[in-house]
Amino acid sequence: MPILLKNFTSDQLYAALSHAGVTPQVARRLQAAALRFGELPTVGQDLSRARLDQIRHLTKIPHLTLDEKVVSAQDGFTKYLFRGDGPEPFEAVSIPLLHRPDDLKQVACVSSQVGCAMGCLFCATGRMGFGRNLAAWEIVDQVVKIQADSPHPVRGVVFMGMGEPLLNYDAVVTAIRILSEPCGMAIAGKAITISTVGIIPGIRRLTAERLPVRLIVSLNSANPRQRLELMPVEKAHPTPDLLQALREYHEATGQRVTLAWTMMAGINTNADAAQRIADLTRGLPIKLDLIDVNDPTGRFQPPTREELDNFRDALRAKLAMPVARRYSGGRDIHAACGMLAGRPAGPIRAKDI
Repeated sequence: MPILLKNFTSDQLYAALSHAGVTPQVARRLQAAALRFGELPTVGQDLSRARLDQIRHLTKIPHLTLDEKVVSAQDGFTKYLFRGDGPEPFEAVSIPLLHRPDDLKQVACVSSQVGCAMGCLFCATGRMGFGRNLAAWEIVDQVVKIQADSPHPVRGVVFMGMGEPLLNYDAVVTAIRILSEPCGMAIAGKAITISTVGIIPGIRRLTAERLPVRLIVSLNSANPRQRLELMPVEKAHPTPDLLQALREYHEATGQRVTLAWTMMAGINTNADAAQRIADLTRGLPIKLDLIDVNDPTGRFQPPTREELDNFRDALRAKLAMPVARRYSGGRDIHAACGMLAGRPAGPIRAKDI
């Protein structure tokens, strides 16, 4: 089997190819050329033609196939439908950050799995069921393809696409290390976010490894009984155990824990919900991200303006922690949070990549 470039860190490439005379410097050149140009490097002072031919024989540069690309007419979010090693499609989203004219950039929202086994009631991906884990190169190449398709640099990556990242831990962490390498995509670890529904063993592995990334936990209810109805993960990873793992994470890393709260009208946007959040997180520095639910079935609806205002007032009064409303774009092309389902969204509106 050939060694897949984009699937290993430069140190791992060096270990795998050292028998072929590859030095750490050449391994970094291989990584940079594969990620930035999609090909092997050229012959140079540290790489003879004979050595390059040997490397070509031992390695392969894999590429995702683009099935569809569609751009939101509302906010410029772009959704990509890719295929990798398997026949099943998966999605990634480019999030434009264009509010600073002198600092135009984008964030890549990537998938870590095809589908998702978590079964959250309000999430289209959860209703798909689980397909398979993505390989590290399939995660990395989502970012590579998004970068190649845009004049603006990718300055951040969020694991908020399809799948539960902490159930594909090894591939996700390898992809993060590749993306953050100077010879990789040179994306700072602090600009990479892992979003999880609360897989406790994965959180504890992150804690032990001190991976310099941001962690967001999708909580959505501080009432364990209600959370179980919305998120079956509550049965395997109960809220009290989850909060203990998050306290350990904070103590070890010093980082404030971000909790994502998908707002569903009449369900989790009242004063009682605010009080439960405050009680549950007392003594733990948190930030609460409020996100409107995006449910194409119509079963769950975002709060009205009055309901949202009352909820935020209750949070300010009871929580005494930062609360932010997170924009979830690309609704018109089913690219918003909770809407990715691996389905074509419309015609390709721009050049293939």
